[in-house]
Amino acid sequence: MEVGYGQDRAERMQRERVASRWQEAYAPIKHLDPVLVLSALALTGIGLVAIYSAKLQALTDQGLSPLLYISRQVLAMVVGILGMVAAAVIDYRHLRTYAAVIYGVALVLLVLVITPLGTTFGGAQRWILIGGFQLQPSELAKIAVLIAIAAVLHERKGEPGIGAIAVCLALTMVPMGLVFLQPDLGTSIVFVWLCAILFLVGGVKGRYLIGLGIAAVTATIAVLRMDLIADYQVQRLTAFLDASNPSLGQGPGFQTRQSVIAIGSGQVGGKGLFQGTQTSLSYVPENHTDFIFTVIGEEFGFLGAMIVLGLFLVLIWRGLRIAVIAKDLFGTLLAVGVVAMLALQVFVNVGMTVGIMPVTGIPLPFVSYGGTSLIVWFAIVGLLLNVHMRRF
Repeated sequence: MEVGYGQDRAERMQRERVASRWQEAYAPIKHLDPVLVLSALALTGIGLVAIYSAKLQALTDQGLSPLLYISRQVLAMVVGILGMVAAAVIDYRHLRTYAAVIYGVALVLLVLVITPLGTTFGGAQRWILIGGFQLQPSELAKIAVLIAIAAVLHERKGEPGIGAIAVCLALTMVPMGLVFLQPDLGTSIVFVWLCAILFLVGGVKGRYLIGLGIAAVTATIAVLRMDLIADYQVQRLTAFLDASNPSLGQGPGFQTRQSVIAIGSGQVGGKGLFQGTQTSLSYVPENHTDFIFTVIGEEFGFLGAMIVLGLFLVLIWRGLRIAVIAKDLFGTLLAVGVVAMLALQVFVNVGMTVGIMPVTGIPLPFVSYGGTSLIVWFAIVGLLLNVHMRRF
């Protein structure tokens, strides 16, 4: 009897240990943030409708399927959701171990894109064509730089010295320079902004921040004086200041002028889905990518625009909340970096469509057409989920 009882007890303890391991493995799933996921999916859905409307008339006139762009974007969404799941499942703390590898891969891709392997479109060489899919390495580089800098600052336990600051600057400047050569001035700005915010949160002392700020201003003035920025890029950066001048014709201010007209014509409730004249007649160039917000403003009006901006505010709110409750500094830095990139891209993109910011070619996250951008942003949401689920 005692032998049988001992065996039963041993088996019961073994089952309890197995069950405990399963519970430990799946415990993070209980802390999933559904608001974060639903907000990203809602923005993507709105983007699909806006892209379809933006290209409907143009594709029909060319005898092409109106679903051409939508089918590609849906495929990117599916891949992005899978990437989100993968990014959420693997413990984010393991990223510190592989930060150098991730950064190295991103750097290699950035080098390849400016070689003959890169694809040129609209005067910019920013993509690598892989089996019909246009990969944009600069989007992947954003995550790589974020992870690399967060790993360095975490290792310094929130007290980085000059050596750590120099390493982080190098990690930022190298990919930024490669992106600038494409040329892609807008994404280059994102790298600088990301590094600055991570320094601010990562414990860099005030005197160093002031010194870096002065150095950045000096470097910007030097770049402008040395004519390292092409004339057309300078014109794009300054055209919004006088975009209302009709004498500029089809110049750099044309996009901004037509964009403001489109959004203003939407008034409060919009003209209605597929009823936007500026949209259907393609008066706004690139209205399915960088200027997708004009479609929303014209067809859905002020109310529709506020819904989109409200969803972005929800994402920013959830990201900041995750940063505050993160288990360690690495998680906090990852979440803060994501929020910083999201806030900047939304502000610049929407700002250039309403004429208060220069045209820099920064897409609207989740909404603008672009497979790599959509996939990367879903992966970024997965990263936020990861930090949130493992906060205990």
